[in-house]
Amino acid sequence: MSNISEIIFQPEGKRCKAIHGITILDAAKLVGIDLTSICGGQTLCGKCKVIVEKGRNNLSKRTETEKKLLSKNEVNKDYRLACVATINGNLIVTIPSESRRGRQRLQVEGIETPVNIETLAKKLTLTLPKPSLEDQTADLERLLRILKQYGLNELEIGYDLLRKLPTHLRNSNWTITVTIWNDYEIIDIESAVMPESYGFAVDIGTTKIAGYLMELKTGKLLGKGALMNPQIPFGEDVISRSSYAIEYPNGLRELQKTVIQGINQILANECKKAAISHSHVYETTIVGNTAMHHLFLGISPKSISVSPYVPAIQKSINIQASKLGLKMNPNGYVHVLPVVAGFVGADCIADVLATEIYKSNKLCFMIDIGTNTEVVIGTKERLTAASCASGPAFEGAHIRHGMRAQTGAIEKIWIDPETLDPTYLTIDNAKPRGICGSAIVDAIAEMLKTGIIDTSGKISLDLETPRIRKNPDELEYVLVWKKEATTEEDIVLLQSDIQEIQKAKAAIYTGASLLMKKLNISPKDISKAFIAGAFGTYIDPTNAKTIGMFPDMTNETIQVGNAAGTGARMTLLSKEAKKKAEEIQKMIRYLELATDPDFQKEFISALYFPHLDLNRFPNIVKALKETQFRVGGSHKTILEGIKKIKWNHV
Repeated sequence: MSNISEIIFQPEGKRCKAIHGITILDAAKLVGIDLTSICGGQTLCGKCKVIVEKGRNNLSKRTETEKKLLSKNEVNKDYRLACVATINGNLIVTIPSESRRGRQRLQVEGIETPVNIETLAKKLTLTLPKPSLEDQTADLERLLRILKQYGLNELEIGYDLLRKLPTHLRNSNWTITVTIWNDYEIIDIESAVMPESYGFAVDIGTTKIAGYLMELKTGKLLGKGALMNPQIPFGEDVISRSSYAIEYPNGLRELQKTVIQGINQILANECKKAAISHSHVYETTIVGNTAMHHLFLGISPKSISVSPYVPAIQKSINIQASKLGLKMNPNGYVHVLPVVAGFVGADCIADVLATEIYKSNKLCFMIDIGTNTEVVIGTKERLTAASCASGPAFEGAHIRHGMRAQTGAIEKIWIDPETLDPTYLTIDNAKPRGICGSAIVDAIAEMLKTGIIDTSGKISLDLETPRIRKNPDELEYVLVWKKEATTEEDIVLLQSDIQEIQKAKAAIYTGASLLMKKLNISPKDISKAFIAGAFGTYIDPTNAKTIGMFPDMTNETIQVGNAAGTGARMTLLSKEAKKKAEEIQKMIRYLELATDPDFQKEFISALYFPHLDLNRFPNIVKALKETQFRVGGSHKTILEGIKKIKWNHV
């Protein structure tokens, strides 16, 4: 009997041969099926739902995890989770709309911060004197002699270029264009006057990769592009991907290869649109969190996954493109910005560079909200950073109808205080199929303001509206009736969804609050606040403060978009900006808050909306001591501990 079966994915009709024992999710990866898996197949998020149309007996038995994460209605309709359902025969499965990633809205734009243009790659067109019986100087020495007239001494040259030098010189009648990198190395020789010189700046995010094609001489932006980080199938958060890199023999190499392929795809697309050759791209700058930084470089993330969370390298590094496999000029260089700590990376340094808080005389606050949220507070005298293990709830994980910012996602919500009916906007004005992070913040803020929930997050049954109801397990609020949506059921916010958001926002608030306390400052001392990142671009800051996502700073709040991408562009164009990034890395003091003795108390108080003064409630403090939740010192342990909180205690 064959141990290989055929899987058909509908509605595309894509087919693949699958070895028995692999999951439906693994089979979907083989043929590139658009299937959401926020947790990377770790059986945590419940988003990889498929409907078994034929062959239900050719799958493993339904697991307890599936019974927990699927509704009874979905179980009755033969829904399975692709990450746990293993194949042992032919199958036909349908991918429902709610399980598709769809067109992801990717934030590329960010604050514009000017720099003085002085790039590391420079081009010179030279005419060399021809050799003669009186002047028998060798070709390379002849070239180096001319370059000394430009103040360029003791330049290096690679073997491949050296081999081509005689041909270039004679084919061009001794007039050539030479590209010099960092006044140190000849990286290109062309047999003509070739002034074209380009660079590429890249922000490697956990969710997306953004790339910017720049003209090095003028600083002009020629093109920008983005795509979902192709590492997502290996895990949608840094913990999952780091685990994959550590646990699987070829995991690290797979993850590095995948992200480089993604960068090459964006670069190729932008070069094609701009009608330029990738061989004229001489510099690339890279920013990303510390895990993405290590995975891009092919460095094991194990050291940042266990205490004391030490990165393999902190300072910036320059690597020849050919060694990484980037499809630019093979002799060009890739500049990777420095990182601060295991959970504060090069993207944070790029944020600081772009917002220029390192120049400020007045106290500034900057937050980049994500699965791991970074907070930086300070002035030009001192900057202090911390990170918060906020988890992926704002990206839709662990939220019944949560999803990323994709077509059909509800992105804005308002609730009428009289009727308690919501109005909403969706991405691309499509029929709703779920709710993304910005709208989750809106919904909870509106539910709080209209009395649908109280400050503890509990849904009220005292209000006269059909939208508040009790399902077999818990209370829920109906955002969208099934007839208005593309889903098979009403789109709701469950009581447990609200609790997930309480945990996520409490982690962020706790990080910011503890950092302020350690610096002996209060929110009123903050002169200016910056909210960075894709999620930070679309949230309503007032609603975020209403639910207590971060301290209520009354002064100016500025949403700066993809500031990390801006910082990457700045360092691409400016030697001064590269130097400043190194200085910022040295001036940032990182504080590990996970082991702070006040973390537990601060976190529990922040579970309330917007937060609670626990000193006024000694009974809660007593209950806190009885809870299972303990801080183990690591971000992963905190995330696991948060899930164990006994809500009946608080």
